[in-house]
Amino acid sequence: MTLPDMLLPTYAQMLGALSAWLTKAQAQRPGTADALLPARLAPDMFPLATQIRFACRQAQEGVFRLQHRDFPASLEALLEEGRNGAEAPGTIADAQARIAETLVVIDVAAGEGIAIDPASRIEHALPIGMVLDVAAQDYARDWALPQFYFHVVTAYAILRAEGIDLGKADYAAHMLGHLRPPAA
Repeated sequence: MTLPDMLLPTYAQMLGALSAWLTKAQAQRPGTADALLPARLAPDMFPLATQIRFACRQAQEGVFRLQHRDFPASLEALLEEGRNGAEAPGTIADAQARIAETLVVIDVAAGEGIAIDPASRIEHALPIGMVLDVAAQDYARDWALPQFYFHVVTAYAILRAEGIDLGKADYAAHMLGHLRPPAA
């Protein structure tokens, strides 16, 4: 299995799930679902609006960084939008658009058939002035996926905490196609 074989479907599946959760929120809170976007799990945590944008950013960042490509300006805009999510949370439609844009980035990368040398070095500067210098496989396993899942799971938890009816089947909906049929 290659790094793109692991990362790209994971990003696509979980962003698809996130999109479905937002659709459920709209169905359960018609006309008021946008009011969920400023919700937080704790006062010092980012709101739902930011969690969604940061999940999208993490997926796109992982794709571009592992390809050793420069980030497009849209990725910096997404970061700033996320940082400002408390003051300007936008709408569920805006969040769905960010997810759709990210899925396009993932689809393009998958269509390109990118090859990533697992041992190639990734340099990742953190906002606090530290720099990670890791092999691509370590970056994917130990940073890209955990950071992505952190924001996706936090978005799920915020929605649940706000009373949106979600369960394990919503979280792992992509696995339902693998259920063994019941015995006859």
